[in-house]
Amino acid sequence: MSAAPVFAALGDQQRLDLLDRLTEQPATATRLAAPLAISRQAVVKHLQVLQEAGLVRSTRHGRDVVYDVDAGGLQQPQDWLAAHRAAWNRRLRDLKARAEQ
Repeated sequence: MSAAPVFAALGDQQRLDLLDRLTEQPATATRLAAPLAISRQAVVKHLQVLQEAGLVRSTRHGRDVVYDVDAGGLQQPQDWLAAHRAAWNRRLRDLKARAEQ
């Protein structure tokens, strides 16, 4: 599985804001949309993108659908970033060693 869908999903400020709010507590789309200047339907579409990227999960409670963060969805992009960070750190150490010679 690629980390690209996660990065694409996180590339939108409204989705980042929704994800931040869901880290505080699970919520319905109606509750998430209440303080925003976008419609509930727009919030649902953003939540679907987050869910397809593996960042959010939904659970039906009667008529309500409650959304919550799925932290496991962050593991692959976290691994990707860690690998690239390590590679750049090695390159910078090598460059520093050469400069000091």
